[in-house]
Amino acid sequence: MRASRLLSILLLLQTRGRMTAEELSAELEVSVRTIYRDMDSLGAAGVPLYGDRGPDGGYRLVDGYRTRLTGLSGEEAESLFFAGMPGPAAELGLATALAAAQLKLLAALPPELRSRAAAIGERFLLDAPAWFREAEPTPHLAAVADAVWNQRPVRVRYRRWGDGDDPVERTLEPLAVVLKAGVWYAVAAVAGQPRTYRVSQIRALEVLPGRFERPDGFDLPGYWRGWSERFEASLMRVQAAVRLSPRAFERLLPMFGPVVARTARESAGRPDAAGWREVTLPVESVEHGVVELLRLGAEAEVVGPPELRARMREAAGALARRYST
Repeated sequence: MRASRLLSILLLLQTRGRMTAEELSAELEVSVRTIYRDMDSLGAAGVPLYGDRGPDGGYRLVDGYRTRLTGLSGEEAESLFFAGMPGPAAELGLATALAAAQLKLLAALPPELRSRAAAIGERFLLDAPAWFREAEPTPHLAAVADAVWNQRPVRVRYRRWGDGDDPVERTLEPLAVVLKAGVWYAVAAVAGQPRTYRVSQIRALEVLPGRFERPDGFDLPGYWRGWSERFEASLMRVQAAVRLSPRAFERLLPMFGPVVARTARESAGRPDAAGWREVTLPVESVEHGVVELLRLGAEAEVVGPPELRARMREAAGALARRYST
């Protein structure tokens, strides 16, 4: 445990530069006194450390000193080979760089870890795209990714959903790219506010001169989680009142996803004598609702709205007539 902490201190100083004992103790969740002891041990082992006093002080490594990767555990070395997915890396224009980086990492590892890490590609494959969907053309993805990395503003012509073939023009400050179920999205600041754009809908892109400053404290995972939930909820325009059997109630999550399942569970009434209960199920439209709710078969009964109940009755009648002969 202590050896792992000493290596973590070296890597933190190597990647972040100067750090105080208080910052190191907070990062590693140990006491400041422990950090002082660790620094003495590193110095005694010959690690070139400097400690400066004062408000701008802290610990730092001698310029140019680099630690080596021999401190990686087997699990840590193997996990690095999961990080690079060849398909998405190629779409980002990084296939060659990924292959070179993995080769250098293998060369740096000790022999006992090298064979285990190299075997990852023979045993595991991460396939990001969703089923039954062709990959979307994203000719401007590499340019967007480069703008994200170099903090370059871009001007794009973008086709918004529902606007037909008339793209709009936007000036964006790209903050991140996200791969979701095989679809690439760009998160970009517009007038200081983050927005989400589907990369395949970018019809033209021009990199603008200058650089932009990333907003302080931008939390990409937090933003994406909130945006995803709002986007999914925005698609559900019809609130269907549905009676569900106990079996159908338990199948909500795998069949309809987390947003619909959560809404249904939060709205669920008390079960009747047979275990059936009425819930609210958000659906995209009456037409989509018929398709989605028919999947539950006789385990569900639509109570409202009246138009959806009538359409379900028509669909059920058509099915009964189809299979009556």
